[in-house]
Order: sequence, then structure tokens, then C-alpha cells
Amino acid sequence: MQISIVVPIHNEEPSILPLYDRLTVVMEKVRKPYEIIFVDDASVDRSFDLLANLVETDGRLKVIRLRRNFGQTAALAAGFDEAQGSVIISLDGDLQHAPEDIPALLEKIEEGYDIASGWRKNRVDNAVTRKIPSRIANWLMAKVSGVELRDFGTTFKAYRAEILKDVNLYGELHRFIPALASLYGARIAEVPIKNIERPMGESHYGLSRTFRVMFDIFTIWFLLKYFTRPMHFFGKWGLISAGIGGGLLAWLAGEKIFIGGDIIQLHGPLMMLGAIALLTGVMLFCTGLLGEVLTRTYYESQGRRIYAVREIRTRREAQAAGGSARA
Repeated sequence: MQISIVVPIHNEEPSILPLYDRLTVVMEKVRKPYEIIFVDDASVDRSFDLLANLVETDGRLKVIRLRRNFGQTAALAAGFDEAQGSVIISLDGDLQHAPEDIPALLEKIEEGYDIASGWRKNRVDNAVTRKIPSRIANWLMAKVSGVELRDFGTTFKAYRAEILKDVNLYGELHRFIPALASLYGARIAEVPIKNIERPMGESHYGLSRTFRVMFDIFTIWFLLKYFTRPMHFFGKWGLISAGIGGGLLAWLAGEKIFIGGDIIQLHGPLMMLGAIALLTGVMLFCTGLLGEVLTRTYYESQGRRIYAVREIRTRREAQAAGGSARA
């Protein structure tokens, strides 16, 4: 089993050398083949220079430099694409994640889990700006996804490489990889990890990120429930809206026919509401149809499947396994 460690960084000059030293010490104790991949997300300090010097002395180190600051999700995706290991570990480059917790994550992978997700059991962050919003977001995410994790936000996770192949990352969805992987039946375990105050530099996140996380949660909810059947979402609300609008207009038409009177003067606002509801319903229904077409185009043009196979066993393989066991 080869292990790939992916570390996205952005202006982490003070942390790079201590982190590299601790990673190499830990991985030497693990006694498995490994590589370390640093992804420099367009740092403006000396982060890349330090890494370029380290590469010359360590053949197991690889450095990826992005053309501009694409964000943490893109940096992780670049590292995942370049990783050669059968197990991939991701962690932040600011030393808030302790490399010494890596063996605990690997232990869960060796037990048969597909993802070992870090859990900052005792968080040291500010209660108002980080802890409380994080608890709310984690609770919502667990309810939306059905994945019972207490800490979706941490980057510190271990994955089987084949799981990541089924997950396409964009936006800021890296923190929700376990939820996306659950679409393909990934087995997920949670591992308590240390959480310390950032020893050097400043955090790149603030309270404003909370709102982006909420938008991401809605995105995940839609992807998990309706990604392969968008008509079930848009069609439902379209029929409700069109039904209400059509019902109002039908009632007003009946009143005009059987009772008479100036409908616009008597029920002008109600008639406008009915027309808007009817048009909105038609638009939502058409959006659902377009979503169905785009979904099929996505899967068929790329040859993607809507399922993931964990393993395939045949009689020949079973006999071969039995023969090797007896030997």
C-alpha cells in the first residue's frame, strides 16, 4: 500500500519546514511507501522557494504550483489528480493538523473503511466566529446527507484512491467529500484528532465563510437527492405553482362567465397572481426537462456511470484465492 499525502498551502512560509520534518518522521515510523505532494496555491511569500529547495533533497516530495489562487478545493483536486498512492491523506499546511494523527487514520482504512475523517473533538477556535457556526453547519450537513459525521469541515482525512475518482470537486465542496462519496456507497469512519491554535501566521477564514458554507449545504442537498433526477424537484414545484395559478384563473373565468362583472377591477391583483403562478410553474417544469437532458448528456457524453462497483468476484478468483490460502 502506497500512501500519498496532499497538502494545499497558501502563504504558509513559517510552517512548511516544521510540517515537512514532522511528516517525514511520522511516515518513516509507518514503514510504508509514501509520497508527499505540496500544492502551492499561488503563494506570494517564499513558500514555493522553500519547497523547491526541499524537492532537490527528497525524491518522495512533489510540488505543484498553480498559476493563480484558485482556492483550497482546486488545490486539493490538483493534488488528488497527481497522487499515485492507493491511499490519499489530505491535511492543512498551517500546523493545526498534527501529522502524528496519520497512523490513526490509516488504521481505520486498514479496517476496511473507504474514508477516515478527522474529528476535532476539542476545538480551540473562537466560539462565536467558528465553533457555534461550525456546529450548526455540521448538524445541518449530517441531516441533509444522512452521513453521521460530527466534523465535516476539517481537511484532515484519509481516502481510498478509488473513492476520489468518483467525486468531482468544484467550488468549495472539498469539506463535503464524505457526503458526495456516500452517493457511491463509501464506508466512512470518524477519528478524533488533535486541534491546536494556529502556531504561526493568520487564518485565511473568517465569519463570512459561514454564508458560503450554507450555500454549499443546499448544493449538496440538491446533488444528493436530485442530481440524477432533477425533474423530481423542479417538476414537483412546477406542478404545484401551475396548479395554483391555473386554479385561480379558472375560478376567475368561471365567475366572469356565470356572474359577470369587471374581473380586472374586482380581482385584478388575484388575476395577476394566478398568471404569474401559472407562468412560474411552466418555467419550473421546463427547467426540470432541461435538467433531465443535461444530466443524460453529462453521463452519456463522458461515459460515466450512475453507480460504483466495490468489487467483482468470480468462481475462478475464489478458487485462486482458496489455492493461495492453502499454499
